[in-house]
Amino acid sequence: MPTRPSPALTRRSGFSVAALSPKRISPAALITVLAVITVACIALFMTLELRGNLAYALSRRGIRVGAMLVVAVAVGLSTLMFQTVTANRILTPSIMGFDALYILIQTALVFMLGSSTLLTASPGLKFGAEVGLMVIFSALLYRWLFTGGTGSLHLMLLVGIVIGTLFRGFSSLLQRLMEPSEYMVLQDLFFASFNQVEPVLLGISAIIVALVAIVVWKLRKSFDVLALGRDTAINLGVDHQRIVTVVLVLCSILVAVSTALVGPVTFFGLLVVSLAYQMVRKFSHAALIPVVCLLGAITLIGGQLVLERVFGFATALSVIIEFIGGLLFLYLLLKGSLK
Repeated sequence: MPTRPSPALTRRSGFSVAALSPKRISPAALITVLAVITVACIALFMTLELRGNLAYALSRRGIRVGAMLVVAVAVGLSTLMFQTVTANRILTPSIMGFDALYILIQTALVFMLGSSTLLTASPGLKFGAEVGLMVIFSALLYRWLFTGGTGSLHLMLLVGIVIGTLFRGFSSLLQRLMEPSEYMVLQDLFFASFNQVEPVLLGISAIIVALVAIVVWKLRKSFDVLALGRDTAINLGVDHQRIVTVVLVLCSILVAVSTALVGPVTFFGLLVVSLAYQMVRKFSHAALIPVVCLLGAITLIGGQLVLERVFGFATALSVIIEFIGGLLFLYLLLKGSLK
């Protein structure tokens, strides 16, 4: 009968049982590999089949790559933070009704002013109004729920679901009352698009997302404590209500900027954050934050590259991402119910 080697033999020969088991890749190595893949995807997207006026082509592709990077960071970080404070792996910030509010804003503008007015309006004014309305909506909601009495995160989620349903119902009513031609124009605004992004708005969005990302990185240790649960976090000295309120405001800013820039992407964050948790296998946000951002960039840039060069623009990238993310959401939901 085989016996385990003695400690003395192990020390002399350098043999250990743990050495025979496969080692999981370290977070630093994982981040390095993902960074190399991200750079490769960007290089391929910028240079593949490049012809004609190179300066114009590179500038247009650069704007699209920049938009995808901004959305990847904004949506990925907002979903990661939201799942951390809610202690739930299947929730996304869209549960608060941001996507429904964006659709309601677009529908109301087309219904009252017409599609021609919406299409010819100043992009900066439209972007600022959309971001402002979504941030004000979230700030009022959080202030109402977290001041005066006990702030309940579950109550906030329930209110967000109800408000989102109300916004969608009102949007559907307005869409049924408008002209079919107006509705056809409106439909294009319901899906995320990276092809018509204003460079100025991209720069403003990149600055906002970068500033929020710096704040998120500084709070990474607090996120590790929040992941242990509300009671444990409070016992360890974390001001749970203040941190949760700050995180939710940061989430609202990221989602508002991303949605106003390219349109709603409901399940994209769920997809990349779930993959990040599977790869990192730990709750260290120092590893999760860069992995989520890099995975988001690879998903968007690599997916757009495959969509254009392999499938010839057969469909929109956001449709594919929403389909895969929706399937993942159902899988996680059923997996949780079967436990």
